[in-house]
Amino acid sequence: MDITYLTRLLKNRVPRSIEPMNKFAVLLPLIWEKGEWRLIFEKRAKDLNSQPGEISFPGGGLESDESFLEAAVRETMEELNLEKDNIEVIGELDYLISYAALEIHCFLGTIRGIDVDKIEPNPAEVDHIFTVPLGYFLENQPKEYYLDLVTRYNEEFPYNLIPKGKDYDFRPVRRNIYFYSYKDYIIWGYTASMIKNLVDIIKGKK
Repeated sequence: MDITYLTRLLKNRVPRSIEPMNKFAVLLPLIWEKGEWRLIFEKRAKDLNSQPGEISFPGGGLESDESFLEAAVRETMEELNLEKDNIEVIGELDYLISYAALEIHCFLGTIRGIDVDKIEPNPAEVDHIFTVPLGYFLENQPKEYYLDLVTRYNEEFPYNLIPKGKDYDFRPVRRNIYFYSYKDYIIWGYTASMIKNLVDIIKGKK
C-alpha cells in the first residue's frame, strides 16, 4: 500500500459516521411579533405515522444529493407554506446524534415578509402553529429527567465470541430528556434539547 495514495485519499475527505445514520434537518424559526422575537412551533397533525400530535420545529429527512441546510429550508417551506424569500438562515447550531441512529442538524433562521397570523401551515403535516417568546426560554430552565436504556439479549448474537459471553459488561446508556411547559403546551424531547442548546449558545455556555 502506497502511503502517498492514502495521504491523497484522506486529505480532503469529509468525515462521516461509521455506522449508518438516518439524516434529518430542522429549522428553529424566529419571527418578530408583538415587539419581540418569538420561536414558531408546530403541533404535528394527529394522523401522522411519526409523533402525531407532538410539538416540533419544521424539519425532516434529507432527499438525495441534498445538504442539511437545503433540507431544513425545504421542509420549512413545505410545512409552513412559505416562500424561500420568507426564510433567512442565520447559522447552524449544534447537531444531535441519537441512540436511534438519527443525525439531526439544526439551523436558526428568521421568518420575514409575513405576519405569523397569515401563515397557513400544511394541514397534512401540521395541526396548527403557535409562538413562544425567545425570552421565555432565556428566563426559564427546562426540567430534566433521565431514562436508562438497557441491552436486550437475543439468541442470535454470538456471545461465545466475546469476553464473558452474556456477562459482558455492555456500556450503560442514560438519556437526559428536557421538558418545557408553556401555557397548555408541553415541549419535550429532541425539540426541547434544541431549544436548550440555542439558549446555551446565546448565554456563552457552548
